[in-house]
Amino acid sequence: MESNFLLLDGRSLSIQDIVRIARRRTKVKISDQAMNLLNKGRKLVQQWSEQETPVYGLNRGVGLNKDRPVIDAYSEYNRNLILSHSIGIGPEVPIEEIRAVMATRLNTLLVGCTGIQPEIAKMYETFLNKEITPILPSRGTVGAADIGILSHIGLAMIGEGEVYYKGERVHVLEAFKKEGIQPITLGPKDGLAIVSSNAFSAGMASLLLYDLSDLIEAADMIYALSLEGLNGNVSPLDESVLKVRPYHGQMKSAKRVRKYLENSYLWDETRPIPLQDPLSFRGGFTVHGAVLDCLEYTNSLLTLQLNSSDDNPCVLVDEKRIVPTSNYEVTTLVLGLEMLGLSLAHVSKNSCFRTIKLANPVFTNLSRFLSPDEERVIAFGTIQKTFSALDAEIRHLSNPVSSDYFAIAGEIEDHATNSAFVVQKLKKIVDNLYYILGIEAIHAAQAVDLRKGIQKGIGTNAVYEVIREHIPFLERDRNLSTDIEKAYQLLKSKKLLNHVRKTMRNHSNDIDITL
Repeated sequence: MESNFLLLDGRSLSIQDIVRIARRRTKVKISDQAMNLLNKGRKLVQQWSEQETPVYGLNRGVGLNKDRPVIDAYSEYNRNLILSHSIGIGPEVPIEEIRAVMATRLNTLLVGCTGIQPEIAKMYETFLNKEITPILPSRGTVGAADIGILSHIGLAMIGEGEVYYKGERVHVLEAFKKEGIQPITLGPKDGLAIVSSNAFSAGMASLLLYDLSDLIEAADMIYALSLEGLNGNVSPLDESVLKVRPYHGQMKSAKRVRKYLENSYLWDETRPIPLQDPLSFRGGFTVHGAVLDCLEYTNSLLTLQLNSSDDNPCVLVDEKRIVPTSNYEVTTLVLGLEMLGLSLAHVSKNSCFRTIKLANPVFTNLSRFLSPDEERVIAFGTIQKTFSALDAEIRHLSNPVSSDYFAIAGEIEDHATNSAFVVQKLKKIVDNLYYILGIEAIHAAQAVDLRKGIQKGIGTNAVYEVIREHIPFLERDRNLSTDIEKAYQLLKSKKLLNHVRKTMRNHSNDIDITL
């Protein structure tokens, strides 16, 4: 960090940094060392452009046109490359995601392997700092570099199309005029360097994985409250038992749940409880832990991607070579993202089953559908249809799609990953889970109230407080869609998460239960 700027050097960008740039509008600055490397790479590209040695994307075309020479007119060719690759279709990408994409691409440029003219890197910096955001379509990439999407950033750089300028939609030249910016004149290899990257998928994934970590933390909180609503058995949370099979993620999840339940009536071993609870309660933390394990693995892959070059060809400055590569291949990262989708399908199913059990007097010894008056109030008798429908969507969204592709571009491009679609599916899964976990929270709070005066845990009481501040006890039947939407917003806005975090920090400043 330098002053109020985030210093980018191509080597140390984190997922949290992407979030700061995208959502908090943190300004960026290219490090002097990275700029020096860009200048060296550009000098090498200029030297090679004056030779007759065939180089893909430099003095030869791209894709099936790899055999066609680029005849001198580098500016015209690279401009045409941007225009011809602008193939994306809607819906449009939200501004914060576009900022994440631009920050990602800028940092990977600074690795120094593109040979791009430094002015283009400076344009990325200017776009982020002046809040000039090119309009990006969300579809048009098959995940073998996001060429059909990133080309639309190139359009803005050459003075074509519309942008958001400080939140207002205008033609890019209007924004340029107000900021005193000149459109870029493209030169050798610039067009390919702009379009050939996986920054679209990686930028969106950065925001998503950041939110996913928060989601699972909130899921632990709600799960803990559900245990209180059930009068659950907490013996599976015993740390000594877990050490016998110490999966990293489940240990973290169980530790958090134990902390949320500190001082809860559930630790009273004299109370009457079933010998064992349904598996969705007995092992909820193990399912959440599986997501944490998948998330840790995928975060490491994504962090590597954010600080690597995926350019083809690769400019090796120190070796004075320009070499064809397959570094645009992101199968490893995409498989990690698909694994996360499958793990979240388990979270969804577990939450749904816990909610069903909380409404069933056979398991709770409370009223049917948690009604305060079974003769007059239906309560949660039909809400199960909502989360069942959402879970069905998640089940299908979790199906892998990375192996669905065609051989295109004259059949020379016969592998792809659908990386952007994988991220977009995962984003929808997370959004559905905000609803599903919100509905579980509504049930858990109602069950706790029906138990009349039980001692809640420190963390679970904080969860309960937030729910009851916005969603009152169901005394008589009302429009439950309103309650569901409120619960969804409490989770998505992170209001519930932040309140519980604050409560836990105030209770025990020396213990960090976040990940």
